[in-house]
Amino acid sequence: MAGDHSSTHDAAHGHHGPGHGSGHRHGGRWRRVRHRIAHLVTPHSHRTVDKVDAAMETSRVGMRTLWLSLGVLGATAVAQGVIVALSGSVALLGDAVHNAADALTAVPLAVAFLLGRRAADRRYTYGYGRAEDLAGIAVVVVIAVSAVPAVYGAVDRLLRPREVTHLWAVAAAAVVGCAGNEWVARYRIRTGRRIGSAALVADGLHARSDGLASLAVLLGAGGAGAGVRWADPVVGLLITVAIAMVLKDAAREVYRRLMDSVDPELVDTAERALRGVAGVLDVGRVRMRWIGHALRAEAEIVVAPHLTVVQAHSLAVAAEHALIHAVPRLTAATVHTDHPADGSDPHAVLAHHAAGRGSPG
Repeated sequence: MAGDHSSTHDAAHGHHGPGHGSGHRHGGRWRRVRHRIAHLVTPHSHRTVDKVDAAMETSRVGMRTLWLSLGVLGATAVAQGVIVALSGSVALLGDAVHNAADALTAVPLAVAFLLGRRAADRRYTYGYGRAEDLAGIAVVVVIAVSAVPAVYGAVDRLLRPREVTHLWAVAAAAVVGCAGNEWVARYRIRTGRRIGSAALVADGLHARSDGLASLAVLLGAGGAGAGVRWADPVVGLLITVAIAMVLKDAAREVYRRLMDSVDPELVDTAERALRGVAGVLDVGRVRMRWIGHALRAEAEIVVAPHLTVVQAHSLAVAAEHALIHAVPRLTAATVHTDHPADGSDPHAVLAHHAAGRGSPG
């Protein structure tokens, strides 16, 4: 059995390899020819410094998204706050509070993106990308806490009704809030998915919930204008229900990231890529995890038993190379080489350790 192989490559090759099936040797030869041609015409690098540059670039994209959305939501919250002071609308108050809270979630996310730029060291050997997951928790907490004043104000207004004034201003503020939040939501979610940031996606969902809240405020203003005094506080309560539903989606997104969940299709893609590498006889276990907005993988491949250590190492390098081209956002992989079963189990000495930690066979 050849030794394990681990190295670091740049995720930004500029293209991704096609999917590979098992078996088809002639097709595999043609794919290798196309792959070499792509290398000639597509500039890319495997140096560690380039990987760091790519990570910093995604961080810059995230920071730009945060500051733009902070400005839009901050201005929206201030404008709505002025209208709340004039009108006394608790529905609009809840919307303004949510907008302000959503704008402030840019702070922990910005800290996380800045931390993510730091290089790995002896203590944090995988780097600081997990800071984004911690920021995601902060976003979820902010979403939950921001619902409290809205609930309190709505219940208080139901118990002690008061007329809502300046309804036209309330309606205008609601329209502005809905448009601003939806723009921020689309921008954050699109950027978060593009750079692989679950925290930024969760923050985008938060903004979308505030957009729905703004739309509900518009309905409340219409009800108040029709003389239905309870319309405004009831809408405030409905806003809180909508926030709770979005909170569930955001919490699930962050929970999955913390639990190292990945899309099963990514694992399928990785297995196809490995089987398409010349010299790989079979593929064993493939595991992936997110470190911030970058993927890392561990894979097992079966190679011919007569290969030298140098040959097996070269094959492991080729396998990692294929993985990086095939799987989006993958920056590095550890490839373990094994040989076909010959009646003995070279891993027998590890069996009791694997059983103790619940590892699959």
